[in-house]
Amino acid sequence: MMDVTAARGDAVKIVVGVDGSERARHALAWCAAHAVEFDAELVVVYVIDAAGVVHAPGNVPSPESSTVTAADREAIRDRVTRDWCTPLAQAAVPFRVRVMAGSPANAIIHAARTEDADLVVTGRRGRGGVAEVVLGSTNHTLARRLDRPLITVP
Repeated sequence: MMDVTAARGDAVKIVVGVDGSERARHALAWCAAHAVEFDAELVVVYVIDAAGVVHAPGNVPSPESSTVTAADREAIRDRVTRDWCTPLAQAAVPFRVRVMAGSPANAIIHAARTEDADLVVTGRRGRGGVAEVVLGSTNHTLARRLDRPLITVP
């Protein structure tokens, strides 16, 4: 078992990046399975990427730019909470969802810092494709620039 303890003496705070991919679902399942043993609270981060593309499932708005209305963010937050965070709710893990705009790696780094996270968790690969080739891997960037532990779940 990993030794993850909060330097502050309170609950461990984990930031987990999600994008709707199967690997992100694995990351959430990992968090649900381990959060209780860490006495952790989770901040689930969904990022509207720099191109403004929203990868949320269903009837969630897909804005043409990175400018997203408060109503759009709320719709995305609701969908992520309801459809993606089921493993956390079922495990009674305290969590909240943040919807951010920008590059996924930068947004996750920002969230980790502003939340004073003890740990960041991501799936091994996200949506991938051409964007990953052109922009670089989110996990690769996190591994180079993140100033706290990172777990990448296969």
